Amino acid sequence: MILASQLVFFTCIWITLMPNASAVAEIKTPHPRCSSSVEQTCKQETKMRKEDSTKVWPLKYKQILHIEDHDFAMRPGFGGSPVPVGIDVQVESIDSISEVDMDFTMTFYLRHYWKDERLAFPSKTNKSMTFDHRLIKKIWVPDIFFVHSKRSFIHDTTVENTMLRVHPDGNVLFSVRITVSAMCFMDFSRFPLDTQNCSLELESYAYNEEDLMLYWKHGNKSLNTDEHISLSQFFIEEFSASSGFAFYSSTGWYNRLFINFVLRRHIFFFVLQTYFPAMLMVMLSWVSFWIDRRAVPARVSLGITTVLTMSTILSGVSASMPQVSYIKAVDVYLWVSSLFVFLSVVEYAAVNYLTTVEERKRFKKTGKISRMYSIEATQAMAFDGCYHDCKADMDQTSFSLHSEEDALQGRCIGNLSADSSRMQRRKSLGGQVGRIILENNHVIDTYSRILFPTVYITFNLFYWSIYV
Repeated sequence: MILASQLVFFTCIWITLMPNASAVAEIKTPHPRCSSSVEQTCKQETKMRKEDSTKVWPLKYKQILHIEDHDFAMRPGFGGSPVPVGIDVQVESIDSISEVDMDFTMTFYLRHYWKDERLAFPSKTNKSMTFDHRLIKKIWVPDIFFVHSKRSFIHDTTVENTMLRVHPDGNVLFSVRITVSAMCFMDFSRFPLDTQNCSLELESYAYNEEDLMLYWKHGNKSLNTDEHISLSQFFIEEFSASSGFAFYSSTGWYNRLFINFVLRRHIFFFVLQTYFPAMLMVMLSWVSFWIDRRAVPARVSLGITTVLTMSTILSGVSASMPQVSYIKAVDVYLWVSSLFVFLSVVEYAAVNYLTTVEERKRFKKTGKISRMYSIEATQAMAFDGCYHDCKADMDQTSFSLHSEEDALQGRCIGNLSADSSRMQRRKSLGGQVGRIILENNHVIDTYSRILFPTVYITFNLFYWSIYV
């Protein structure tokens, strides 16, 4: 039993020591495949591995930048003078401008410049080192935020769009690609002939002017824009950079930078969609002044149609605009145009009423209905579309309604049987229709044909001279 246990013990020791002995033998024995050419190749691979510094970069950059030796939660030069932070902006695009929400969306490259001596490193070639977003979380960076912003985000396709470049003397460049939606306080009193001034404001959130000093890195040239920036409804007149101060009662004064841009609205879209249709409706309402006053359905339906169309135009403009408490320029034009359309309907109501009053007065005086206000030719033309002509003397002063209708029917039948008289009737039809319309025309219609267009043209001259 004892011999068996000893045998097992020595067997285990022998198994343990044999791999080590074989490894030592392999080291001492030259590898059969390592010829002179292979040895040269192995030396080149070893040299390349030594030159490839990325193999040990996680340890190397910490040693060079001394990140572990400093507290980067504190700003550079804490307790001393404020840190100067230069800013420059490259505007990539203005994505949208909303009148309803009164905001705009802008995409741009925001670059920060400052000096942090804690990041200085020795360099024989004086070349900078560039890093991505992974190192930014380990060092101090300015806490810039956007005043009056609603939404903002840093682009992260395919990776987070940030860049950090450190120079040997400690100068740092931090660049980020960001999209911001911010408020723009718009004035629509001249809409759609307006010009809007919007601005994006940059400021440090935590550090006031005693700790951090924001300034434009290259003055007015710090703000650059893409030449191909364009908007559907606006023309960008200018971009400018400015600076100022902001005061908060609880924390003090802060440096603030402004990105200002002026937007002028394109008017052609609104001319086609709003102004031109309104003009057409007003001119269409004037057609009723040339229609016979006895054609009640024609003139009433025309007036109601133009009124409803103007109401639709007004509703469409109001739906696409914020509910402001002041009058806009487009409101002035549309409401005045609606007033002209409404007055054309009121004008016909006055004409119809005065016509009825005059007929009653004449009937009381003579006991007969005057030929001017009879319903023979005019009403027949208005309702059945057929002009009933005759060769009888049209200058007789008065006649009975029933006897005139009987005579008219007899003479019209005679004219239908004679071809020669029918040709003469067609030739004189135009002149007789015009004479009947003039005889049945009211003085209010006559004045309205001149007064309405004159006043509307005068209004347009004043309107466009004031707002354009």
